[in-house]
Amino acid sequence: MKRLQDRITLVTGSSSGIGAAVAKCMAAEGAKVIVNYARSSKGAEAVVAEIKAEGGEAIAIQADVSQEDQVQSMFAQIFEHYGTIDVLVNNAGLQKDANLVDMTLEQWNQVIGVNLTGQFLCSREAVKEFKRRGVIPAQSCSAGNIICMSSVHEVIPWAGHCNYAASKGGVMLLMKSMAQELAPDKIRINSIAPGAIKTPINTDAWDTPAAEADLLKLIPYGRVGIPEDIGKAAVWLASDESEYVQGTTIFVDGGMTLYPGFATGG
Repeated sequence: MKRLQDRITLVTGSSSGIGAAVAKCMAAEGAKVIVNYARSSKGAEAVVAEIKAEGGEAIAIQADVSQEDQVQSMFAQIFEHYGTIDVLVNNAGLQKDANLVDMTLEQWNQVIGVNLTGQFLCSREAVKEFKRRGVIPAQSCSAGNIICMSSVHEVIPWAGHCNYAASKGGVMLLMKSMAQELAPDKIRINSIAPGAIKTPINTDAWDTPAAEADLLKLIPYGRVGIPEDIGKAAVWLASDESEYVQGTTIFVDGGMTLYPGFATGG
């Protein structure tokens, strides 16, 4: 049996990039995947089609995760279609970059709203269902599983990106606080913190040889990550193989958080 056989899995922001890779990796392990998107359905439908072409099961549902009513509507649709939910991957995120003195309140609020508030809203709805249903031993050792998509910038300051770094620092303590609170209910909550991954959100950082060479100075392992690196980690965290892992951030970053500037003494 595949590691996530028949587990109902919502991956927010999964119409492209890391989210799409997570959705496809989950489906390959037997999960029934909900591909969430905020606006255009084109990318989400393409991910659904690719999953189905590989023999998997998936549907697409629209919702802006920063909006409470849309999140509640999305979960209502999931329960109508599948009856429950087993795994939530809080992946939806965005950047609106500016220096501090130039950053608008709208830029701040939009990033915090999607990256942090969105994770709270989705987690709250998922946990309600996990608590209602409890553990189903034939399905999993856990009553439910939440994976929060963080970033190396939950620990690395990032000048020019105060809103993004603040959102990811918030994700770290949101995750840990939820994990502490919900562990007695056998609800598992952890984070994945990607480093530099080749996605549309950061194309400028790697799409030329010069840009990639400059980026690699920050990555001791010597390559830029790909979305499937994150998908593989997400599958493990969602599976019972990681049952005793709770309240932990797994950094998938090629060593970016090892402060490579100090490798030769700083």
